Amino acid sequence: MSTGSFADWAGSIADIGPIYPFVGIEGFLVLAGVVFWVLWHIVQIRREQQRLKAEDKEFRSGKT
Repeated sequence: MSTGSFADWAGSIADIGPIYPFVGIEGFLVLAGVVFWVLWHIVQIRREQQRLKAEDKEFRSGKT
């Protein structure tokens, strides 16, 4: 990956162009991160509810 030629520092940063890969997909990455975050919370809540129901059933039956 080349970040441009820096023979002199008198140029404009706009003339160099993008200096990092995947320019333009920041919005998609943010959206993907938010979707993953929400789905993780949904899965975590469901797993915790299943575990709590199982523990509640176990304690109510007297098999502690």
